[in-house]
Amino acid sequence: MPSDTPRTVLVTGASSGFGALTARALALAGHTVHAGIRQTATRNAPAVDDLRRYAADHDLALHAVELDVTSQESADHAVAHIVAAQGRLDVVVHNAGHMASGPAEAFTPEQLSGLYDVNVLGAQRVNRAALPRLRAQNEGLLVWIGSSSTRGGCPPFLGPYFAAKAAMDALAVSYAAEILRFGIDTAIVVPGAFTSGTNHFAHAGTPADTDRAAAYDERYGALLAGLDERLAALIPPDADVTQVADAVVRLVATPAGRRPLRTHVDPSRDGSEVVSAVADRVRADFFRRVGLDDLLTAGSSL
Repeated sequence: MPSDTPRTVLVTGASSGFGALTARALALAGHTVHAGIRQTATRNAPAVDDLRRYAADHDLALHAVELDVTSQESADHAVAHIVAAQGRLDVVVHNAGHMASGPAEAFTPEQLSGLYDVNVLGAQRVNRAALPRLRAQNEGLLVWIGSSSTRGGCPPFLGPYFAAKAAMDALAVSYAAEILRFGIDTAIVVPGAFTSGTNHFAHAGTPADTDRAAAYDERYGALLAGLDERLAALIPPDADVTQVADAVVRLVATPAGRRPLRTHVDPSRDGSEVVSAVADRVRADFFRRVGLDDLLTAGSSL
């Protein structure tokens, strides 16, 4: 259904997966969407072509914008381009991320740094580019695409990715209080382990130290080889990855100040929602104890 209040939206990591689905769903809802994609003229040129065909076929305000979240200059240019074209920016969807699987010991420190660079620092770069505009407007919304792994029943051998997502989640929660007085809402969408419908698992990184990784083969090789199947077995047949994009569309449509801090989309029901309900309630109670009630919204906790 078209939105009554069209917004200008930037979605990071929109070449595929949740990002591509979210960009299209928001545009179908009537918003002007800029899909942040890196290497638009080379590696991801086919994704840009797909996006443009989709926009033309459905008569949508859906555009690709060059955005590499590992570069502050790129983030600054992307936001400046959107503001120059639309006169404003209302919503940022932090979706850019990368997964990695394998024994944690076998990843080099540089590999962990690289995961943090995309999953955590990437959002920080985009925030530093976008928030001055949103603060000046005295309104806006940051949507963070998190992971149920940060608080749910996380399996082994996905440690570097889980650690990065947990760091991103902590950053999002801190931002929620710090930008609320500027009229900027925060919403964290928490997907479960969707093992199909995106390339998230298929394109996961692997350890650079293959000798260290091989040391785990005898005792954990079968577990590692079958990890995707174990997770996939938890997903009911009717699970639909577009539910994540639909959740973002609903959050954007929800009036300011009434959005929930967290929205779980977890068909595997790994327990993250239960832990988050407790943790967010504890945070809200602590804020009230120290007199920071005005930094909470109706949706800060259940």
